[in-house]
Amino acid sequence: MKHKNFRYYWLGMCVSLIGTWMQNIAQPWLAYSLTKSPFLLSLVGTLQFTPILFFSLFAGAMIDKFPKKRILLYTQSASLIITLLLALLVWTEQIQYWHILTMSFALGVVNTLDMPSRQSFVIELVGKEDLMNAIALNSMAFNTARIIGPAIAGLIMGYFGIAFCFFLNAISFAAVLCSLLLIKPRPIQTSSIQTKSSQKHSPKKTNLWGEIKEGLVYIYHQETIFNTLVVVAIVGMFATNFNVLVPVFAKEILAQNETGFGLLMSFVGFGSLLGALAIATFNQSGPKKSVLYLGPFVVGAFLIITGFTNLFLLTGISLAVAGFFFITFISSANSTLQLHASNEYRGRVMSVYTLAFVGATPLGNLYAGMFTEHFNARIGFTACGVAIMLLMLLRLGYKRKQKP
Repeated sequence: MKHKNFRYYWLGMCVSLIGTWMQNIAQPWLAYSLTKSPFLLSLVGTLQFTPILFFSLFAGAMIDKFPKKRILLYTQSASLIITLLLALLVWTEQIQYWHILTMSFALGVVNTLDMPSRQSFVIELVGKEDLMNAIALNSMAFNTARIIGPAIAGLIMGYFGIAFCFFLNAISFAAVLCSLLLIKPRPIQTSSIQTKSSQKHSPKKTNLWGEIKEGLVYIYHQETIFNTLVVVAIVGMFATNFNVLVPVFAKEILAQNETGFGLLMSFVGFGSLLGALAIATFNQSGPKKSVLYLGPFVVGAFLIITGFTNLFLLTGISLAVAGFFFITFISSANSTLQLHASNEYRGRVMSVYTLAFVGATPLGNLYAGMFTEHFNARIGFTACGVAIMLLMLLRLGYKRKQKP
């Protein structure tokens, strides 16, 4: 990537993502070790993503008002402090289940601003001409971290203890802060197509509720954006429950310890990395509609297959394939939204994307947790896969009915 700004940002994010995935492994294992309850484990994810569910729309309106670099400096600093507090509680052996819930909720509040800010900041680093490649590189970094982070976390938890995962994540946020201080965002040029769209849906000076309403009206009238967000919500709700399902599946079905759990999550990351590479290599001309509508069916199918596996390697391969098709879908959806959104609405579009993708996770976590609690992790995987396939069929059937 030729853009110096993006190189600084990308390197900082690579370090931070590895730390984040280490915490994503340590936190659910810690919660399940304390409670022995899949349902209480699911509540951790539910509380972490609930703020996004309720506040994403407000966040989008705020993001369009302030410089995104400044927002990210605040959010990354807050994440560092919250994670450091959690690390100290674990290290001093004072940690309790309610501490995990509280810190998860606090991180969720921060991420409500952080995630859409990061999504809409990329275009200010590279411009429209390199946006697809930048998103693919971000996806590669994210999914490389999904391989390295869980594997390292599993080893560190086994040999040094869970607290070290949280300490390393706290330190990793400092890398992002350093990279942000080196970045000078560039102004974004508006295309002729977006200029016409902006004139048609020109935002007026109004209050926060009015700006939220304008953003939603804009999204509703942009067919490609609206349809993409509907599918993202379906996948976001039922395909991202690995933090609830995999630790229980690893421990109860495959009889694995922390290291085995970390390696299973690395399989997901490995498949996702291959998916990101495929997007970067074969989708130079832009996102494909076939990926947006067929990808979720394949993800659903392999979640069901995972539920029926008995061997560690077969489970890992199945998770890797699910990860591959999941990331090809979500990268295509992200690119589609950013390429079709006009500049003055991009923050709000990406906040609704965050709402659809991440904000739906609390409902999905509860859904997966209840099935796993009352039955087992096999049924949990199967229920999530079936839900994706049924909702996608209903969505496609509804779209066909709408056609004249």
